[in-house]
Amino acid sequence: MRSIWNGAISFGLVSIPIKLVNATESHSISFRQIHLADGGRVRYRKVCELDGEEVSAAEIGKGYEEADGSVIPITEEDLAQLPLATAKTIEIMSFVPAEEIDPLQMDAAYYLAANGATAAKPYTLLREALKRSRKVAIAKFALRGRERLGMLRVVDDVIAMHGLLWPDEIRAPEGVAPDAEVTVRDAELDLADALMATLGEVELESLHDDYRDAVEAMIAAKAGGAFEPAEATVEPAGGQVIDLMAALEKSVRAAKASRGEGGGEAEDESGAKAGAGAEVTPMRRRSGGTGRKTASAPKAVGGKKSTAASAKKTASSAGAASKKKTATTAKSGTPKSGTAKSATAKSTSTASARKAAAKKAGTKKAGTAAGAKKAAAPRKRASA
Repeated sequence: MRSIWNGAISFGLVSIPIKLVNATESHSISFRQIHLADGGRVRYRKVCELDGEEVSAAEIGKGYEEADGSVIPITEEDLAQLPLATAKTIEIMSFVPAEEIDPLQMDAAYYLAANGATAAKPYTLLREALKRSRKVAIAKFALRGRERLGMLRVVDDVIAMHGLLWPDEIRAPEGVAPDAEVTVRDAELDLADALMATLGEVELESLHDDYRDAVEAMIAAKAGGAFEPAEATVEPAGGQVIDLMAALEKSVRAAKASRGEGGGEAEDESGAKAGAGAEVTPMRRRSGGTGRKTASAPKAVGGKKSTAASAKKTASSAGAASKKKTATTAKSGTPKSGTAKSATAKSTSTASARKAAAKKAGTKKAGTAAGAKKAAAPRKRASA
């Protein structure tokens, strides 16, 4: 890879000759500006505004424009003579934990390559020191006409440097957060956690630019004359979520399905499965079509417990009714005790008369049978 800057890393009294190499590259598809009428390219010409003549790159220099419009020329020699320690040196100032660096400060990334055989030893020493300390180095360096801030860390067996924005270049997030007061419930956070856990982790190496692939396919189709424009299916932006809980539950089920797991049943705020509540007994109508409803059975998760309670209540009601009836009967019979006694005596007398008649009839029958037997005995002797 071609180096874009040559210098050294200043590590205390140690100097490490290095080459700066771009660690990233852009794969974006670039387009040319064309004239729509005939397809010709539209180019920019660098023209001096004073004489109107086109100038070449060798004739172009740098200059600083004052407030009044006057321009002060600045040459490369002027910049090289500045007493700047970082003009050709990456000066390490401190070592800090990596988590202290705000990702908002991250800028372009570079690889630092040892420049020459003599740089191998100090380069390896710095690399291993960074590994063992689990820290990153904060450094200052000058590139493309200005001083910058950098962070050195280890990537595999190479020291990488991230350009950092200066702290005053980070804008405060004023007016970005929602103005409305919003309360997030624990149940919503639980569903969000479940969605995060279901989505899991992803290998960044497996991600690619789908838009670039689509553009390349379109260009190939146009070049082959087989391009057919399709109807755009762009989702409307700024859609409003009607039911956040339902959207989260649906997202969890969809994520599980995409991973080959069971869709599962959505859970309500209490954590129980939806639809697993108490059984509801439908209310029955009275016979005769009156349209009036009877009291429904009490709701309970345990049906046996409810039935036992109802039976106990019914028995208690029946017992109370029986006691009330007995008490009423006894109370109503108390004033007519004489009538009750005479009725009882009359019944006893009738029963005694019937018993005496039955006994008399039995005695008479027994006497008749004995007389018949006695009369039959002399006849038997006479025949003998």
